[in-house]
Amino acid sequence: MLRQALSRSRQARGIASRLLNAGVVSAEGTGLRAITTSSLKAGALPIPTEAHGVNYHNPPMEGGYSFFMPRQTLIGPGALKTAGDVVKSLGLKRALIVTDSGLAKSGALDPVLASLKAHDIEAVVFSGAMPNPTDRNVEDALAMLKENNCDFVVSVGGGSSHDCAKGTALLATNGGRIHDYEGIGRLHAAPMPLVSVNTTAGTASEMTRFMVITDTTRLLKMVIADAGVTPAIAVDDPGMMMKMPKGLTAATGMDALTHAIEAYMSVISNPVTDASGLHAMRLISAYLRTAVHDGANAQARDMMSYAQFLGGMAFNSASVGLVHGMAHQLGAVYNLPHGVCNAVILPIVLEFNAEAVPHRFIDIAEALGLGQLSFEEAPGKVIEAVRELSADIGIPANLEVLGVKPEDFPLLADKTEVDICCMTNPRPASKEQIIELFRKAYEQGSEGQPTKQAAAA
Repeated sequence: MLRQALSRSRQARGIASRLLNAGVVSAEGTGLRAITTSSLKAGALPIPTEAHGVNYHNPPMEGGYSFFMPRQTLIGPGALKTAGDVVKSLGLKRALIVTDSGLAKSGALDPVLASLKAHDIEAVVFSGAMPNPTDRNVEDALAMLKENNCDFVVSVGGGSSHDCAKGTALLATNGGRIHDYEGIGRLHAAPMPLVSVNTTAGTASEMTRFMVITDTTRLLKMVIADAGVTPAIAVDDPGMMMKMPKGLTAATGMDALTHAIEAYMSVISNPVTDASGLHAMRLISAYLRTAVHDGANAQARDMMSYAQFLGGMAFNSASVGLVHGMAHQLGAVYNLPHGVCNAVILPIVLEFNAEAVPHRFIDIAEALGLGQLSFEEAPGKVIEAVRELSADIGIPANLEVLGVKPEDFPLLADKTEVDICCMTNPRPASKEQIIELFRKAYEQGSEGQPTKQAAAA
């Protein structure tokens, strides 16, 4: 499906141009909303392909769509309490728990370990997952798994722990090196069973078919996509997220928003992913600020847990786009937080994509609480709202604050061009355009966001 997207993405700009030049949109931008009961009953398509609203946003995919989900998801307050019963029912005996050193020291693993012990399941802990997990992390975790004869993997944490665990479970049954599986559909055997216990509200890696692992030799983030990579069981208990610090809550929340928006704009989106992405945007717009500034607010934590899962449902099948393609390279080269990179780049790429799919911003604007806007108004208002949200939760203003060097832009652009996430962006980007986007993300500023001077103080 993703391979088909490449040719479709090349057509996206032309499709949008034909749409706008075909007299579909009135000068006031109201033509796209012209839905009447009589026209629907008559079987008319009130909104053309590529428009917003109640219709296809993209031409239906030849051969239909695939929708990817874990075999079982336990979600909501108290979900972790039932996880032990589910794992026991699978006949699993010894777990390798993959996590990071901070969580291992904080006591966050205690309820997981207690649940496994109560069900007579043994466990050993690998706490070496880095914030941007590397090929070496996967190799080290695999060595521990083999040494202890583990028959399944449990990841506890956010995207870093989940992705490291996915790589470990993959190699346990497929063999070779993690580099062998870079790309789409490279597995030849089902990975070892994986149970992913989530502690953040953003990456949705606990329920997706994607993993991102840094190649420490090439300084490149390898994207691995395969249905087999999807965890068998996902656990999203907001009680495990209550102690997330402000900065992590903000970064992961913006990651979730980026997933929702990019999936909605994807050239392989469909009505199911659209619905998931739009509701994720609604929840994030309503609850992220509260989750950041009042981390003890149980409802905000619970709603953000649902929001990030919905965002995962959207991009797990529709993929993401150029924001992620660019952010991956910043994480690989500079070891920067993925969610922060997404947040800084998002408004720049939205501006870039608006030239191809301005109509797609109408529903995004409504989901973000901006009301019903015309296709002329919506892109600017959406971009402004994204900047305001980032400022309100303390996201840095630009790439300069993050220490990115302009002389690296050509290298970053080269790496971005080969990232598979770019295949589904609605507007193709050349190397020169990507360099310009990095430059804009470096120079941009927004009132209220931390500046270089503030960061140094």
